[in-house]
Amino acid sequence: MIPDDDYSWFSVERFPDLADAYCFTYVRGLSPEELVGRLGARTEDFALMGLGELVDAAYAEPDREGMFFGATAVGDWVFIVQPNGLLGINEDIIMPLSAGTRLVSHFRNIKGNEYFYWIEDGQLRFSFVPQDGFSEEVPDELVAIMERIGERTDLHDGPAFLLTERLTGIRLTPQLLEESIYLSGACPEPRD
Repeated sequence: MIPDDDYSWFSVERFPDLADAYCFTYVRGLSPEELVGRLGARTEDFALMGLGELVDAAYAEPDREGMFFGATAVGDWVFIVQPNGLLGINEDIIMPLSAGTRLVSHFRNIKGNEYFYWIEDGQLRFSFVPQDGFSEEVPDELVAIMERIGERTDLHDGPAFLLTERLTGIRLTPQLLEESIYLSGACPEPRD
């Protein structure tokens, strides 16, 4: 039996085009269609895809305009999967996207840079950069889980997954990733 804090299944062996460069974002209280609208895109420009199709499409057009992602409903949350993308760590996107709700995201790029965000209604509650540690005070809601995480510094060892699970109630599993159908397409990138 795999321990509750073991996310070693999320590996390049099982998810070769996702595990080393991804962004996972969770937004409470929105449907995938509402999320697409909040991001300034039109649902009629999106298609339903499985995970393999989503990943293939993300890499098929690297020069496409906009930020390509897939979104699926998980309980009362929408779960966004973005292969090799920055949607969930771009504060120009996630701050307004969190209006009136909770947003939790985590990111890893091919260079091993990792980020975690928890935002409530446009306000940053906590961020965690495993390679740098964290400088702000840990909110009471996360003290116990941060103690459990201890000195782990690699997101694949669980920190972002465990923090996300604590804040969303959603445990990411291989089945959730692989069996979900994602509303997939691109939203406009924020203007400078």
